[in-house]
Amino acid sequence: MLAVHEISHNLAFGHSRPMANRALGVFANLPIGIPMSVSFKKYHLEHHKYQGNEMLDTDIPTDLEGKLFCTTATKILWVILQPLFYALRPFYVYPKPPTILEVINVVLQLVFNAAIGYVWGTKAVVYLVGGSLLAMGLHPVAGHFISEHYMFSKGFETYSYYGILNLVTLNVGYHMEHHDFPNVPGSRLPMVKQIASEFYEGLPQHTSWVKVIYDFITNPDVGPYCRIKRKNKGF
Repeated sequence: MLAVHEISHNLAFGHSRPMANRALGVFANLPIGIPMSVSFKKYHLEHHKYQGNEMLDTDIPTDLEGKLFCTTATKILWVILQPLFYALRPFYVYPKPPTILEVINVVLQLVFNAAIGYVWGTKAVVYLVGGSLLAMGLHPVAGHFISEHYMFSKGFETYSYYGILNLVTLNVGYHMEHHDFPNVPGSRLPMVKQIASEFYEGLPQHTSWVKVIYDFITNPDVGPYCRIKRKNKGF
């Protein structure tokens, strides 16, 4: 999944070869079991461009999510169901017509799933899809979804995590650096922090994604509603 994120920024083949990046993104999508690579790029780049915009940044939970999932018990449920909210929210908040590349993404994924099911059985397909949903839900690595932009410190909307799990997540924890320089690949983000350390030292940061999930669930002052949101201004 995090490879799909890197590729969505054209960091595999560079900006001069966008279709090569899209093709690799669709290929990297196959083991996930759920077609999402092309759609993710379409919405994710607007998250960078319009961060916090109440309509254009579909990374922000809806008002209904904030109202329904505000207790410890309901926030546990929200974390478990986070992949569904993350996947379906854009089509509710900011629907866009599907592109031909999205159709190709869906068709190839269905063919791949059918092939896996034919050769290894339905359990293999369930394993791929179930593993993907688990990895985005109540899972230590999934803490990065919450750690990045939920306001754990008042007034700060983006946070980095510099812990050991960056070794297996393409340095996605270096999130302030990523938003400052989205065209720098994850492998180089530690170098960004090193070169420009005076801009990042002293800012609020996370030391554990497990603690992020625990604090998110147990702290009554933090929840899906705890995001900086800006009004959408028309042109």
